[in-house]
Amino acid sequence: MNETRYREVWDLEKLFPGGSQSIQFCYHIEQVEIKVDELENRLEFFHTPLEINDSLKIADIIDQTIGIQLNLSQANSFITCLLAQNPKDQNAAILRGKTSSISARFESALQKIKNVLVNTNELLWKSLLDTDRLSGYKFILNEWRENAENQLSETEESLVSNLMVDGYHAWGQFYNSLISSIKVNISINGENNELSVGQTINLRSHPDELVRMESHKALEEIWTEKEDLFAKILNHIAGFRLQVYEKRGIKNVLEKPLKDNRIKEETLNAMWAAVNKYKQLFADYLNQKAKMFGDKKMQAYNFWAPISQSTQKMNYEEAVDFIIEHFSQFGTELESFSRNAFEKGWIEAENRPNKSAVAFCAGFPLSGESRVFMTYDGRITNVLTLAHELGHAFHNYAMNPVKGMNKKYPMIMAETASTFSELIMLDAAMEKANGTSERLFLLDEKLKRTVMNFMNIPSRFLVETRFYEERKHGIVSSSRINELMQTAMVEAYQGSLDGASIHSWVWTPHFYITNTPFYNFPYTFGYLFSLNLYARAKKVGKEFEKSYLDLLRDSGRMTIEELVMKHLGEDITSQAFWEKGMQLSIKDAEEFINLTKGSGA
Repeated sequence: MNETRYREVWDLEKLFPGGSQSIQFCYHIEQVEIKVDELENRLEFFHTPLEINDSLKIADIIDQTIGIQLNLSQANSFITCLLAQNPKDQNAAILRGKTSSISARFESALQKIKNVLVNTNELLWKSLLDTDRLSGYKFILNEWRENAENQLSETEESLVSNLMVDGYHAWGQFYNSLISSIKVNISINGENNELSVGQTINLRSHPDELVRMESHKALEEIWTEKEDLFAKILNHIAGFRLQVYEKRGIKNVLEKPLKDNRIKEETLNAMWAAVNKYKQLFADYLNQKAKMFGDKKMQAYNFWAPISQSTQKMNYEEAVDFIIEHFSQFGTELESFSRNAFEKGWIEAENRPNKSAVAFCAGFPLSGESRVFMTYDGRITNVLTLAHELGHAFHNYAMNPVKGMNKKYPMIMAETASTFSELIMLDAAMEKANGTSERLFLLDEKLKRTVMNFMNIPSRFLVETRFYEERKHGIVSSSRINELMQTAMVEAYQGSLDGASIHSWVWTPHFYITNTPFYNFPYTFGYLFSLNLYARAKKVGKEFEKSYLDLLRDSGRMTIEELVMKHLGEDITSQAFWEKGMQLSIKDAEEFINLTKGSGA
């Protein structure tokens, strides 16, 4: 086998040669700053529209903001990649500070545009949105107008944006730096290893139970030692967010995440109701798997454990071929896109220390590319993570022909695209499984993800909701957050998980993401919605790829209720829709239990 066919270290040089010392990148940032200067100067003469011809001025301003957004996104993605591959890159950290300041200025300018437009006469507003130059942005412009009631004055919004750089976003960045700097000592086969948090978390699926147990214990000891520090970070992020909410008159902490994701609370409640209705079946799956390990209840450190030794290790070359082969069974465009991503060096997968612990996909809209970051160590969980992140990248690819502001889609759709890619690969692999043992192995891997979305994610949602309610009344101690986490885990898993990490709030990065509040329910939404989509894909065959791409391309220009009604003809405020999506998972759990009856009993 040609070991260099697919490189494991990504190519960032094509984007900006020289890394954090790139002259071209410094020039790029300088140009963005000049563009923001120009926008700010232009806004001094931008006033409330008074006639239909003002649509031309509005369109020109919007085009200007789109250009800045694309350039800022390109810059921020590059810096994110630099800091992920080397969290100690001081030059990259300095550049992050620079772009954060520019972003704050741009957000203030964007808010000024919104404040000017919101004062437009309603009849004139409707006429403006029907003009050729603005009709394509009707949904987003109306969204700006509807959200205006929660906006502060121009001066106040500018102050908030500026304070966020060092008083809000900086806490999230500090969390990433802190978690990336932690080293964990683990003994594997009698040899001591100093690993990053990401490498240690990968040991959750190690075939040796002792290694799994020791890695779980080592991480818990570190989290216990540092829990007060992480609690301070979380309290400061939440405190800042709540202060801003209070000033804007937002009382329900779910209001902003629901608006950001463009769904109704009715939809979210219908989804949770469907999940809770069938939760016992997945608790039964965990209990059955626990028996196979000789336990009465599923031990947390055994959750990701393989149920057999077969098909355990897969080197990177094999994983890439495996993914491309199974993607090809869905559609030619996904296959060719993924092959191109691997061949062009879009993937950073090398298993080495001193990398960030968090897998992600970064989009580069100016060059129409993405970069995927992870730590690959040969386990099936890594293969699925790789497929997941490629799903995000494919979504970015799908949005390339979409116009301007309509490129930005909500997180629930991002997690739909990524989970859909996992399902394609897992299901295709199961259909090709040789014998009961291999099928059971893959079925278990699929059900682990089901449990994560139907039990773990709800626990995150519960603890975050309760934490924010308590944070309104003051600082929440680390011991209290542990209590909230433990209660949420017991409730969400219905008592079927023993020794669950009460420090999940520490090592789950989504709690600390400042740009996206409540980054939890988008995963369950994406998982269930992708199950619905995948059920349709299986019926239609390869022709479904075109419909899927059309849906993705519409994901930034309408509410999710409208999107699903347009492309699937379904009402997602109905619990029945979500129950329909759960049928594949229900069948998986029932099959697993039937195939393993008597195992370990």
